[in-house]
Amino acid sequence: MNMEYSNKEQVNLLGKAKRMYEKKAERIAQSKEKVHVLLERVTEKLHQVADNPTVQESRYYLETLIRMVKAYYKNEYRAFSTKTLVLLVLGLLYFVMPLDFIPDFIAGLGFVDDLSVLLAVTKSMQHDIEDFLEWERTKA
Repeated sequence: MNMEYSNKEQVNLLGKAKRMYEKKAERIAQSKEKVHVLLERVTEKLHQVADNPTVQESRYYLETLIRMVKAYYKNEYRAFSTKTLVLLVLGLLYFVMPLDFIPDFIAGLGFVDDLSVLLAVTKSMQHDIEDFLEWERTKA
């Protein structure tokens, strides 16, 4: 992803997002039903903004995080920690929340912070994501 934020700024954004939404992400992660609703909202928003170039650039990462959460709750793949699960939920939650650092309706910029938070999430759990993608490639 070629975001307009530096690595340091992405980490700072992730810290702010954690302060804003970590408790809510923890509550959601504890409920299969709430996670299901969140995944529906993420999928719906992803379809609504599919033409946005910034979103197109990040779609692969978003879809990977969605698949990781789904596999976890289907008991198909649980090779990551609860902390990682909460971080996954936090990244997806931030993507769908209307109140974030740059409002989504600002043309050209609205999704930069959402996707920068997702990029920071993916960077912080790169090993878990690589393991998951390997598991997907090798499952029959």
